[in-house]
Amino acid sequence: MRRAALLGAGAVVALAAVAVASAEAVPGEKTAEADARPMPDLLGKGLWWVFTALAPRTRLDVHDVAGRDRRVLWPPNWTVCTQYPTEGAALDGRTTVVIGVVKKGESCPPRVTSARR
Repeated sequence: MRRAALLGAGAVVALAAVAVASAEAVPGEKTAEADARPMPDLLGKGLWWVFTALAPRTRLDVHDVAGRDRRVLWPPNWTVCTQYPTEGAALDGRTTVVIGVVKKGESCPPRVTSARR
């Protein structure tokens, strides 16, 4: 079974809501400032916050780092333990952001916590 969790239908609906809410630019106009934003610090934040902090066109790979290979169906129930690229890195249209999460209330695995900073 694939290690990376696929975003379920609930997450797709949540992403669509974020995209609609944040799409205030003129249609067809490229927002260079959104593409040039640096990677924010996502560690310890809720997965829902990740969707609102990144540009809507950012590609995400979200996976469960607790070792249970669970699917992420409802983003508000998950907390970020790992992120790639690291905070401050430049994001462009080709960058895939990799997010490792655990369910809220669970702690990040020790090997993940030690790599945090």
